[in-house]
Amino acid sequence: MMKKYLQFFESMAPERDKWKRKNWYYWEDLENFCCFLVSENASVLEVGCGTGDLLASLKTRDRAGIDYSSGMIEIARKKYPDIDFFCMEAEELTFDKPFDYIILSNTIGYLEDIQRVFSELKKVCHPHTKIIVTYYNFLWQPVLNIAEHLGLRMKQPEQNWLSGPDINNLLYQAGFDAFKGGERLLFPVYIPLLSMGINKYIAKLPFFRKLCITNYTIAKPLPIQSEEKFKGKYSVSVIIPARNESGNIENAIQRMPFMGRHTEIIFVEGNSSDDTWWKIQEVFEKYKGAYDIKIAQQEGKGKGDAVRKGFDMASGDILMILDADLTVPPEDLPKFYDSMASGKGEFINGSRLVYNMDKKAMRFLNILGNKFFSMMFTWLLDQRFKDTLCGTKAIFKCDYEQLKNGRSYFGEFDPFGDFDLILGASKLNLKIVEIPIRYKERTYGSTNISRFKHGLILLRMCLFASRKIKFI
Repeated sequence: MMKKYLQFFESMAPERDKWKRKNWYYWEDLENFCCFLVSENASVLEVGCGTGDLLASLKTRDRAGIDYSSGMIEIARKKYPDIDFFCMEAEELTFDKPFDYIILSNTIGYLEDIQRVFSELKKVCHPHTKIIVTYYNFLWQPVLNIAEHLGLRMKQPEQNWLSGPDINNLLYQAGFDAFKGGERLLFPVYIPLLSMGINKYIAKLPFFRKLCITNYTIAKPLPIQSEEKFKGKYSVSVIIPARNESGNIENAIQRMPFMGRHTEIIFVEGNSSDDTWWKIQEVFEKYKGAYDIKIAQQEGKGKGDAVRKGFDMASGDILMILDADLTVPPEDLPKFYDSMASGKGEFINGSRLVYNMDKKAMRFLNILGNKFFSMMFTWLLDQRFKDTLCGTKAIFKCDYEQLKNGRSYFGEFDPFGDFDLILGASKLNLKIVEIPIRYKERTYGSTNISRFKHGLILLRMCLFASRKIKFI
C-alpha cells in the first residue's frame, strides 16, 4: 500500500469501528456475501483486514489477516484473539503456506501497484485458490462525497478507481483468470422492508445491477503446465447411469477412451424394464480383464440418485458422467479430461448447442427449452451457460466431496442431478467451462425425459435456484 496512506490509517484506527457501526448495513452485507462465497473449513487470507470484522464473520477456522497499519492490527488482535493477524505489506508476503481463499475487500483503491500485489499473491496460492476482490462502483463517488460532507461517512483520501475490465486485466497480467464477477447492494442504507425489497430483488435486475455500490470479481491462478505433464497426471472415473439402455452397454465399453493415469468405468443401473442389468453383468464378465469396471444397482430413483451412487463408488481423481444412450460420443471425453488436467476448468459442462446435431437427436421443443434454461442460469449464476441440461459433466472428486458436504444448503431437490452439480459448483466458486460436443441421434431405445412433466420440474428448480443463489 502507498506509504502516504499509512498515517491516515494509523490515525483513523481508533475510530474505524465507530464508523463501521454507523454504516452497519453496508458492512454487514459485505460480510454476509463473503460468508456465502467462502466454503466452510477453507483456509482464508484477507489482505487489508483492518480491525478484522470480515474475517471473524467467516464460518471457517483457518483465518489470517494482514494490514500494514499496526494500529489496525493491534485492535484486531484484541477483538479476535483466535484469528492470526500480522502487520505486513501486501507487496511483500512472508507466509510459508497457501490459502484456499484470498480476500481483498475495498483494498485495491489504496494500492500503489495493484499488479505487483496480485503477482505477490501467487506466493500463497495453490492451483485451486480463489481470489475475491470487492470494490466500490465509481458511479457512487458523488454520493459518497456528499455523505462525507454531511458527516455520514468517514472522510477518505483520494483512491484508485478501476472498472471491472481494468481489474480483470491486471489479474490476467499477474497470472490469474478472472472467471466470475457481479454487483450487489443498490440501496446501502437500512430502512425496514424497503432496503430488503430493493437489494434482494430490484438490484439483481438488468440495468439496476449496474448501479449497485459493490462490485466483485473472483479469479483463480492461470494454468502454467505443459501438455506432456498433465496428460498422465490424474486418474478418471466415468459414471454411466443406465435405465432401459441394454443395446448401448457393450458399445459404451468398446468406445471408451483411456484417459490420464488410469480410467475406471462405473455402470449404475436404475429400475430398468428391459434386460439392462443382465447386459451390464455380462459386459462386466466379458471385459473385466481389459477394463477396470465396477457395476451397481441404485436403491433410489432418478438419474441424480444414480450419479451420486456412482460418484461415491468412484476412486478416480476426476469424475465424469456419460449418458448410456451415447448421444454424447465417448470419444469426446478426452476433451473434458484435458480441460480439467490442464487447469483451464474445475467443472466442465458439455454443450450440445454449438455444432450441428443429428436430425432426430433433439426435438424442437427440447431445443427451445434448453435455450430458455441456459439463459436463466446465465443470469442466475453470473456465468455464461449455453446448455445446462447436457448430461456429460466432469468435476474433481475432492471438489465433489466439498459439494456433497455442503449439499444441505440446497437440499435433495434435483432428480436429474444436473442442477445439483451446477449450483453446487457455482456455490464453491469453481471455474466452470463449457466444452462443445456433437450431439448424436440415439441408436437404441427412447428418451426417458418427458418434455412437459420434467420441464415443469426444471422450471421449479430455476425458481429454487433464484431463491438460494440470486436473491440473497
